[in-house]
Amino acid sequence: MPATPSHVPEPSRTDPALIRNFCIIAHIDHGKSTLADRMLQLTGVVEQRQMRAQYLDRMDIERERGITIKSQAVRLPWAPTRDPGNTHILNMIDTPGHVDFTYEVSRSLAACEGTVLLVDAAQGIEAQTLANLYLAMENDLTIIPVLNKIDLPAAQPEKFAEELANLIGCDPDDVLKVSAKTGLGVDALLDRVVERIPAPVGVADAPARAMIFDSVYDSYRGVVTYVRVVDGQLNKRERIRMMSTGATHELLEIGTNSPEMLPADGLGVGEVGYLITGVKDVRQSKVGDTITSQAKGAEVPLGGYKDPKPMVFSGLYPLDGSDYPDLREALDKLQLNDAALVYEPETSAALGFGFRVGFLGLLHLDVVRERLEREFGLDLIATAPNVVYRVIMEDGSETTVTNPSEFPEGKIAEVYEPVVRATILAPTEFIGAIMELCQTRRGALLGMDYLSEDRVEIRYTLPLAEIVFDFFDQLKSKTRGYASLDYEPTGEQSSSLVKVDILLHGDKVDAFSAITHKDQAYAYGVRLVAKLRELIPRQNFEVPVQAAVGSRVIARETIRAIRKDVLAKCYGGDISRKRKLLEKQKEGKKRMKMVGSVEVPQEAFIAVLSSDDGAGSAKSKK
Repeated sequence: MPATPSHVPEPSRTDPALIRNFCIIAHIDHGKSTLADRMLQLTGVVEQRQMRAQYLDRMDIERERGITIKSQAVRLPWAPTRDPGNTHILNMIDTPGHVDFTYEVSRSLAACEGTVLLVDAAQGIEAQTLANLYLAMENDLTIIPVLNKIDLPAAQPEKFAEELANLIGCDPDDVLKVSAKTGLGVDALLDRVVERIPAPVGVADAPARAMIFDSVYDSYRGVVTYVRVVDGQLNKRERIRMMSTGATHELLEIGTNSPEMLPADGLGVGEVGYLITGVKDVRQSKVGDTITSQAKGAEVPLGGYKDPKPMVFSGLYPLDGSDYPDLREALDKLQLNDAALVYEPETSAALGFGFRVGFLGLLHLDVVRERLEREFGLDLIATAPNVVYRVIMEDGSETTVTNPSEFPEGKIAEVYEPVVRATILAPTEFIGAIMELCQTRRGALLGMDYLSEDRVEIRYTLPLAEIVFDFFDQLKSKTRGYASLDYEPTGEQSSSLVKVDILLHGDKVDAFSAITHKDQAYAYGVRLVAKLRELIPRQNFEVPVQAAVGSRVIARETIRAIRKDVLAKCYGGDISRKRKLLEKQKEGKKRMKMVGSVEVPQEAFIAVLSSDDGAGSAKSKK
């Protein structure tokens, strides 16, 4: 652990009037992590020789991709310019910007009284900026509008300050202009945080209540829990109780992040810090739970978080079946660190034992798969992502389908699929291309607003199944990378959906089934049978590969038989002799066909089922 700079005061119970809790929210790549770096340098909590770019991004994946995946809390001492004798404590949380990690942002907002809304002065307001702004407004937070990257030649601070002021309802002069890269204006921003954001409110002598807003698993120390104290105080070595599970533990260590762990004697009202109880069971520290003292504890817990609803489902299977227990343990530990992860065991005829895992989006799927492979050393296959359907039969019974193999047979009355409200922000020249793309994806236009003369906000209702594959890729290519997308679930709609089965030699192969719209079933069937014809090796007999909807075959390819040249010894001679040999061979093939079954190699399953196309589109969302 790096040495703590000598001028940082030892954390103690600070007067709540001197505490400010805030987070930074923005679209991807608008400079949140860079601004956090400048704040760390300016307040002196990280020495110059220890400083590195994206200091708070601890994971290799975050640093490689240049995106924030996990929120990180840090305690900063700051003496405002107007009142240099009064050192305030700023608890700052750097949040992710991608739509798939909105749940991280919502938890960070619940631990704060105010937020810095950061907008790139060269790009202006993006879809995720709007989504995060609405989240902050729902939580009644004080919003400080800031334009970043004003040192860029392409920056248009006046234009975007007016756009931002219109959105929030403030004066354009109230929008701060900073450069996180050079540090210009960051001290004025910290002064504004002290001035505008209210101090935390809580009852100091009431029973202790602290909310868990994050937790991580440390292989040496067990579960490390991050909390925000609302009422009362928590002290080292006292016994605490988790209000949802009733489990009690002893506080072995308590302290703050500055930005490394700094132990203290306790935490008081409004403070943000960490707790270590030595617990190794990851299920005992649930995000959103309330912690209180075991003796004279609180009766009423704090309002928790809404459980996130998974948007995309994918099967994760270990390449080696013996790794299944390791995969279960890895998912348990990762769920502690990523509360939006949902999973349940599943078996597949082709891939063996695995888990059906729910994700908030494609980038979330991609990041989780990569973390499981890197941090836990697993080799995994991820099946193509799909969404949850609700099927109602003619007899009134209802089935929830998360996997095409669960799609019921028989007479179906209605199939409901999830729909989302998508918000697309783009330059006005691309309106036609965007509308054409959304129309082909079964979208319905909700409305359109001009944010300025050359920027437009388009709102569509789209089926989630149409978004989870390559919608984002297509949108970026049709708008030369200028469009930004944000979406939120809005319920479900009835659709004409069918299950496409793949038959090999007349036998259904469950693993290759897919649920698709009636109009797209034919194209999907043709594409898949062509792919399988290339992947499945030739057998000793002819193998038909068919795609069928119900009992109707919609596409067919034939894998030709390996044919031995039985005429090699016939050089010349009568044609009837040749015919006789060919007929004899045909009889043998027919007999073989009756007893034979098609050998499908593992590579064919992996190539058809794996979500590499989907993951590719997720990777491009950086």
